Amino acid sequence: MTIGFDIVVVGAGPAGSLAALTAARAGVTVALIERGPYPGSKNVYGGVLYARILDSVIPDWPERAPIQRWVTRRSTMVLTEHGSVAMDVRGDAWSQEPHNGVTAFRSEFDSWLADEAVDAGATLIPSTTAIGLLYDGGTVVGVRTDRPEGDIGARVVIACDGVNSLLAREAGLYDGFDASNFTLGVKEVIGFDKAEIDKRFGVRGREGVDIETLGGTSGVSGGGFVYTNLESVAVGVVLSLAGLRAAALRPEEILRRFKTHPSIAPLVEGGELLEYSAHLIPEGGLDAMPELVTDGMMVTGDAAGMCLAAGVFLEGVNFAMATGIAAGETAAEAISAGDVSRTGLGGYRRRLDGSFVLPDHRRFQRIPRLLLSERVQERYSRFVVDTATELFTVRNTAPKVGLWRIMGAARRRYGVRWRDVIRDGFTLIRGFK
Repeated sequence: MTIGFDIVVVGAGPAGSLAALTAARAGVTVALIERGPYPGSKNVYGGVLYARILDSVIPDWPERAPIQRWVTRRSTMVLTEHGSVAMDVRGDAWSQEPHNGVTAFRSEFDSWLADEAVDAGATLIPSTTAIGLLYDGGTVVGVRTDRPEGDIGARVVIACDGVNSLLAREAGLYDGFDASNFTLGVKEVIGFDKAEIDKRFGVRGREGVDIETLGGTSGVSGGGFVYTNLESVAVGVVLSLAGLRAAALRPEEILRRFKTHPSIAPLVEGGELLEYSAHLIPEGGLDAMPELVTDGMMVTGDAAGMCLAAGVFLEGVNFAMATGIAAGETAAEAISAGDVSRTGLGGYRRRLDGSFVLPDHRRFQRIPRLLLSERVQERYSRFVVDTATELFTVRNTAPKVGLWRIMGAARRRYGVRWRDVIRDGFTLIRGFK
């Protein structure tokens, strides 16, 4: 038995729920299927969301969404084994509308967003896994599922089935699928009293802190993070899969060491461990994205590799939500026009090109691989931290040494070549110009 809808959306994460919401508001029938017993039940992410994209579809989301804290301080750190250099930004403007970022638990946020889609008219079908695609000739016409009631037919399938998308791979949209385009994120959620968090991080009320780090991951290419929730702190590391395999270290051991770093330990020690989790992250950028459209189907969110890991920019959920909105609008438009072919669904790519989604990925196309390189992770990090440490060390035993001489000594110590610095600097400048 096959149940039919105009659109079937696979995965009730932010991309899927907004695709379903947008399409349902346009008057088409939408099935939103979720493999967990409820949206968010299998999501282990709790961190920073940049949710301004919701302004266009749920204008009052700041009052209604299950938000933990407003991010009023953002810190980016470069770590070595025993030192760090940080760029710290904070401002009162971020605690007011328009908010720059928020912290939230995805289990709560995803459930709320799916409820919004249902209120708009979508049909939520939980505890259902899409195990394959249905075809009519070469056109996707629905999904095969593990549910007793049978498969789900649709004129358009929107694949929001997450990183390592089985549907995108079955449709042949990934050319040369490569594990080097993914990282592994491991995270602990540590419970504290709100007053203790406010004291440790120097915040009050609903103010929150987002700390992102480069390095400090036991020689494995990657970085770390610390986020504040109301009564817990999320701390974790993001690790190169290739580096993790070569190092022969367990990810939980790398996280344990990260938590003992002198810049991290005072923020996270002494609390109650509430959760440990791990999750693959698509960090290959534009070069690793699959084809986004085929006859009868579009790919969104993590399934489309929509994660920007470009140093000071570490974003994913906002890209997922934007792609979901664009896919929902395109599907409804194509159904109304009676053309759900690759050409008929071409408005999806045009919408992404006309938004921030693909332009941002193009601008920072080369940066993800640069940041995971040995030069940046090891040599540059040590060069920066050692130079800053020496510059601000007061000895009173001899005249101060000039900055250029300090940099020269650190450069020779770690094998930093100026031609590499210049070339890599131009790569960064091209992204930020």
